[in-house]
Amino acid sequence: MTTRGLLGLVASGCGGVETWFRTGLAEPAVQRGWQLAIMLTPAVVPWFEEADELDALQALSDFPIRWEPRMPSQPKPHPMPDAFVFAPASSNSVAKLALGIGDNQALSALNEAIGVESCKVVVMPQANADKRRHPMWETHVTTLTGAGVAVVTDVAPGRLLDLLDT
Repeated sequence: MTTRGLLGLVASGCGGVETWFRTGLAEPAVQRGWQLAIMLTPAVVPWFEEADELDALQALSDFPIRWEPRMPSQPKPHPMPDAFVFAPASSNSVAKLALGIGDNQALSALNEAIGVESCKVVVMPQANADKRRHPMWETHVTTLTGAGVAVVTDVAPGRLLDLLDT
């Protein structure tokens, strides 16, 4: 199989992610020829641990799953991905990403990727109607789309990979 490139897969703590992230997004990405660099926000790691998903996810990547920052003396564990899919993205993570806040490893990598013109970034927010009515929600989404990020809703996780081809 031909490798399409390195895909950064990022997930944050949103209901149900531990039940579909591997089978609905990571495995289909590998089947399409992507090499994976998986990054998680710290809050979601216990969810994957409780669901016994981390080892199965790790088996899909040649790189360690990341959620902790590296020390300055440590090399980067993988090159800059060619593309990123952030799904699901919590409202908290969407806000931080729009504001350029990289207070965890996953958001730091995404913030850097947004600055790389050739790196496609797809973000699928998972936020309820109340969170989307917050007065800053549309501003955050507009900021991200203005920076070239594809912000999508109501898309099946596997269909997110199709957006990398457009």
